[in-house]
Formats: sequence, structure tokens, C-alpha cells
Amino acid sequence: MSSCSRCGAQFGCAMADAEAAGAPCWCTELPALVPVPGDTAGCWCPGCLRQHIAAHEQGEPPAS
Repeated sequence: MSSCSRCGAQFGCAMADAEAAGAPCWCTELPALVPVPGDTAGCWCPGCLRQHIAAHEQGEPPAS
């Protein structure tokens, strides 16, 4: 399991979790619009990443 670097939620990340090696990550199905902002290290959970993408699509300032 991975931990979201934004909210701390636990989630599965195929890029980081050894048992999912070779499988595409859930995030590859989302639009590749923007990078995760700031100096955060690691991935965001599905909820945080979807919220960030939606805000970007609506022209809101980036989350931090």
C-alpha cells in the first residue's frame, strides 16, 4: 500500500507496490493534464488526484 502525500490516505499504486509489478496503475486511466504540484514526493490517492484534475479543468488555482 502507498500513502497519499497530500492527505495521508492509504491506496494501491501499481508503480510503487511490488505485488502489482507489471500492471498498469489506476492513474494511467485519468487525463494526464498536470503534474502533482509543489515539492510533494510520491503519488496522490485517487480522490486527491481526481479533485486536482477537476479543479484544473475548471480553471481553479492549483492545490498545494
